[in-house]
Amino acid sequence: MKNFSQWFHNILEEAEIIDSRYPIKGMNVWLPKGFKIRKYVLRELERLMDEDHDEILFPLLIPETELAKEGIHVKGFEEEVYWVTHGGMRELNEKLAIRPTSETAIYPMFALWIRSHIDLPIKIYQTVNTMRYETKHTRPLIRVREITTFTESHTVHEKYDEANDQVQEGIAIYKRFFDSLAIPYLIHDRPSWDKFPGADYTFAFDTLMKDGKTLQIATVHNLSDTFAKTFDIKYEATDGSHKYPYQTCYGLSDRVIASLIAIHGDEKGLVLPPLVAPIQIMIVPIVFKDKSEEILSKASEIKNILEKDGFRVNIDNRDIRPGKKYYDWELNGIPLRIDIGPRDLKDNKMIITRRDTSTKEECSLSEDFPSILNSYLTEINSNLKDKAWKFMREHISKIDSLDRIEKTVLNGNIGLIKWCGNDDCGKEIEEKTNLTILGIQYRIDGDCINCKRKAKHVISIAKTY
Repeated sequence: MKNFSQWFHNILEEAEIIDSRYPIKGMNVWLPKGFKIRKYVLRELERLMDEDHDEILFPLLIPETELAKEGIHVKGFEEEVYWVTHGGMRELNEKLAIRPTSETAIYPMFALWIRSHIDLPIKIYQTVNTMRYETKHTRPLIRVREITTFTESHTVHEKYDEANDQVQEGIAIYKRFFDSLAIPYLIHDRPSWDKFPGADYTFAFDTLMKDGKTLQIATVHNLSDTFAKTFDIKYEATDGSHKYPYQTCYGLSDRVIASLIAIHGDEKGLVLPPLVAPIQIMIVPIVFKDKSEEILSKASEIKNILEKDGFRVNIDNRDIRPGKKYYDWELNGIPLRIDIGPRDLKDNKMIITRRDTSTKEECSLSEDFPSILNSYLTEINSNLKDKAWKFMREHISKIDSLDRIEKTVLNGNIGLIKWCGNDDCGKEIEEKTNLTILGIQYRIDGDCINCKRKAKHVISIAKTY
């Protein structure tokens, strides 16, 4: 894609995903089509989360005293916090932060809820809006000031090893989620200088966009007992002693939908996985005057049969040329299109066109066509997944010399390099290349690409959003 940035901006507008003309920079309006995509994405995530977590909802405002308790955490967000200072015309006695993230909102309540080891573990999640005063160049769905789809999970455990296990569970949930959306990912152990403020360690999911930049699409953190000590969260153990529990948190945002659109889309527009497509099948009647009633009747009959089987179906009976209809539904990423005209009606068949491959197939209306269409939708999801993973794997390159890093990465690749594990050396690599170390991929022997000391890890380096 020659100009990905322009394509992405255009498709959000032309496919009516969001309207970015809201009069505050970095805040956008979800339009009906985009909001339906969001709804189906969240439905899949909630299905996975509900297997082992309880959904809750916390207030938007956080007292300054609570936010200030965790100094390391606040320092990570201090330049991004929006403050409420007045209620009407009256100045508040205490400033209220508009939620940048929810640790300092939720954990004071944990201190009230948790009394005994019997109360543990706790596993909760919520989907909320968060506000961050983003000072960099904003991009719709990617770098915004109001995150409108922030799903965050928080867990509490008796032992550190249980928190470690929960981190792995969070990673497993997100792997299933991204696999269902056909979004490829690399999982990185973030370097110490880039972990979540207050966390013991952070894992992140990164995907590769078509302009060669990586996008962080989810994070999972082991918080150890840092926040428990700060907010005085204690439980009575079986021996009667009082101990601090261990916590994890993990979350994702609007960036999931940005990556969904960007990774699968093409020059014609959106290409949506069937799971989240607002309309999975569009029926286009090819109407002529002498057969119009029969064709429209057959289209309605097909629609009713498919809807009873759980498909999301619509009929395009607008009085415009078929070519314009085809253009519209390609732009909107409808996975399957059914055409039915006079000749098809006579032969008791329909023509099926796949959005992912543009291939056409005939299907007899005498057959079990709902099953046939369902198999097509399954194939589409599998094909989108294979194509997306193939693209990312083809753009991962091993690099063995420092002077090759920048050129390789700026050509649209994620670089794999050997690193000694020393923070100062890692930061020096970032400064020399003007790129970002995503994190550790795996351990290895050899020489560090920068300082030439013994390497401990292979790490990913990339240009990021």
